[in-house]
Amino acid sequence: MTKGELRIGGFVPFSATDYPDHLSAVVFCQGCPWRCGYCHNVHLQPATNATELTWSSILTFLEHRRGLLDAVVFSGGEPTLQHALAGAMHAVKALGFKVGLHTAGIYPQRLAEVLPLVDWVGLDIKAPFHLYDSVTRAPGSGARARRSAEIVLESGVAYEFRTTVDRSVLGTEDVAQLSMELPRMGATRYVLQACRANTA
Repeated sequence: MTKGELRIGGFVPFSATDYPDHLSAVVFCQGCPWRCGYCHNVHLQPATNATELTWSSILTFLEHRRGLLDAVVFSGGEPTLQHALAGAMHAVKALGFKVGLHTAGIYPQRLAEVLPLVDWVGLDIKAPFHLYDSVTRAPGSGARARRSAEIVLESGVAYEFRTTVDRSVLGTEDVAQLSMELPRMGATRYVLQACRANTA
């Protein structure tokens, strides 16, 4: 891996579910500062890369998938943790792919900087914003997530807000609150995901 190259924690060469109505490849970016209890990508939390995958090798793979795939999705971990994300998105667009982004909105300013390169974004809404700290174990995370949601809505980029419903953290009233709060912010696309127990 060369200096400044995207750190890769995993790669899925074909997915029909990670970008709505598109066939995509999924790049899992290494590193996430939040510690959500239900996280099923715990191995992606450390910022260091334990895999042998390199961004250069993935680009070579993608060059041979032009015309076969529609998009490349950057997931994680938290993709906006890495300053190399924008350059990787530019490279993907140069190959003719659409760009998808899965993010928790941890870094609002970095999200705003890459959104012009993004065709669709899936933003994880962890909980009502005042309850975020109990989910992420990161003080002030709710304010960051709210600002990121506002940025996505202001951008005009196609999006989906989604909440993983961990019943050990979120009650029925919390989910109902989100279902009212997000539309008041202007959200028209919001889905709930069942929590998959983390057995790691």
